[in-house]
This record gives sequence, structure tokens and C-alpha cells, in this order.
Amino acid sequence: MYAATSQPAESPTMLARSSSTTSLCLSTVLAALAGVAAIVAPAPSATTPILQTVADVPLPGPAVRFDYQSLDQEADRLYIAHMNAGTLLVFDIKARRVVADLEGFEKVHGVIAVPARGRVYATVTGRHHLAVVDSKTLTVLARVGEMVYPDGLAYAPDVDRVYVSDEHGEADVVVDAKANRFLTSIPLGGEAGNTVYDPGARRILVAVHGKNELVSIDPASAKIVARTPLPGIANPHGVALDVDGRLAFVAGEANAALAVVDLTTMRLLETHKVADDPDVLAFDPVWRRLYVSSESGGVTVFTEAAAGAADRRLVRDGEISMPHAHTVAVDARSHLVYFPLENVNGRPILRIMSGPPPTR
Repeated sequence: MYAATSQPAESPTMLARSSSTTSLCLSTVLAALAGVAAIVAPAPSATTPILQTVADVPLPGPAVRFDYQSLDQEADRLYIAHMNAGTLLVFDIKARRVVADLEGFEKVHGVIAVPARGRVYATVTGRHHLAVVDSKTLTVLARVGEMVYPDGLAYAPDVDRVYVSDEHGEADVVVDAKANRFLTSIPLGGEAGNTVYDPGARRILVAVHGKNELVSIDPASAKIVARTPLPGIANPHGVALDVDGRLAFVAGEANAALAVVDLTTMRLLETHKVADDPDVLAFDPVWRRLYVSSESGGVTVFTEAAAGAADRRLVRDGEISMPHAHTVAVDARSHLVYFPLENVNGRPILRIMSGPPPTR
């Protein structure tokens, strides 16, 4: 067993971990897809599971809930918010071991690595602020607040600003990344779900509960420029983008539905059924594969349809079940998928999985 660090909040504790490998086949569950366009999913091969385990790596700390993750491909590091432990884990994806377990992040929800700036940003929800971490020294450089319930994070490089979805504050908060300074708060008219940056349109997008909208914000003026209704989606929360394909995927946490939005026209294209309580989404832009993880433990997997399939954008590959697999990250280089699981045989683990390449 690995003990949690007891060092001060501003100093990292360096931990080495050995990885253990387990191979198992997970059965698939096919379901019909309901949405704007009817979709018939082909049955996957009985010999090719949707995802199979590559490794189960023990993680430090108590067996409690995780939240968002962020992959820094330049440093080959995965940052994992161990929410109910109040720590930020730094995982070396090449060595498959934890290299740091940073304390002082009470109820941490969101995390985003910004290699160009040499920073990692984390929403310390229990203290109502944003923590700014030096990615080399892993020390906290600044704490910016105050916010009501900081959650998701996005970085707009053209204006060097961090956008924070203040969920219960019903706003997107703007932080100057150069000065580590609060700039403004943008009222949304409903609770804020996840927020992301669309480099294609140079816009910040944030899902808004209650209003059931995807809101577009101009990063420079910090003003709302569009509101896209999401009929059929209740309390939109998780958001992922296919930047090249100009699609947004938005999960409704209250009705287990997934919306596909055209980022060029900002029009809802279709909806799909996913596992109950969807939370974090991850998209592999090379394989064009979408992973929708849910608090209920279900992970729904989709692959984009072949070019020219105008009647459908996503094809459902199937669904797998894992305990508390409500957060997911994917490495588009290796196509490995990462699931921090809070309690497997009494301890937290990082389950690393892989699946077959797309056939369409």
C-alpha cells in the first residue's frame, strides 16, 4: 500500500509506482440509438472486444472519487484530479508510474496542462479558487479566486486566458494566464457544465444546465456571441470536440443522452443514448473514436461514420461496464485509454485499455 504524502501543499511528493498488467476481455452490450437521425449499429466481432485491459496500475491515496484528467504529450505526463483525496496525481505514461502526488488541492475537479506556457491549472473547488502549477518544479505558483464552484477548464492561446466553468456560480470565469489574475465573470443564466476551447473558430464553448444550451464566447471580448439550443439533452455537462471534423459532442447528465453539434453551422445533428449519469468525454482524433464515461460505471464507445454517410455522424460500437468509471482520457498517439477507478479490491487504480482500430 502507498501512503499519501504529508508534505506541505506547495511541495510535491515524489512517488514511484510499479505497474501490474492484467488482461481481460469485457463483454459488449448493444443498444438502439435514439436521436435526430436513426442509426443502426453494426454488431462488433465476438472475438474483438470494444476495449481490453492493458494494465492496472496502483495509485496512491484512499479509494475515493477521481475527476478530470489532462494529458501533456510533450512531457508524456497524465495529470489526474483525485477529487475526494484532495490531491493532484502526476503519472508518467511511458514508465507507467506515478511520479508525484501533490497535496493542497481540496475537492479538485478540473485540470488542464498547457505545455506552451509550462503550466498546469487545477480547480481547487473546496477552496473556491484556481491553482497555477509550474509543470517543471510541480510547485504552486499562484491561487486565483474566488469562485463559487470552479469545475471545468479551457485555455485560449490566442489571448493567453484560462476559462473556468463556475458551475454553481452559473458563470464562466476569465483568468489572465500571464498575470495569474482574475479578469471577469460571464453570467450564463444557468449552471455551467464543462468548458472547452475550439481552435477552429477561436471560441470558448460551455455547456449550460437548465437552459440546455451550448454557449459560444469570444475569448478576447469575454462576451457571449451565440447560444445553441440542445433539444433532447437535459443538463448538458461533458463536452468534447472533433476539431478537424467540426463536431462537438455534448452529454446530458440528467437524461443519459449525447448530442452531436455541427461547429460550422452550430446546428444539432443527432442525439444518442449513453449510460446513466454521463460525465467526462474523450475523443481520439486519429481513430475518430469517442468515449463517454459515466458515474453509473458505463462507458459508451462510438466511432465516426465513414465520409459520405450523410445520414449519420456517429456509430455506436457498444458499452462496457467498470466501477465508477466516470472520467476518461485518451492518447491519440498510442490510442490507449485511461480510466482512474476509485475502488478495485479496496484501492484506487489506473486502468489502461486499448481497442481495435476502426474498420470504417
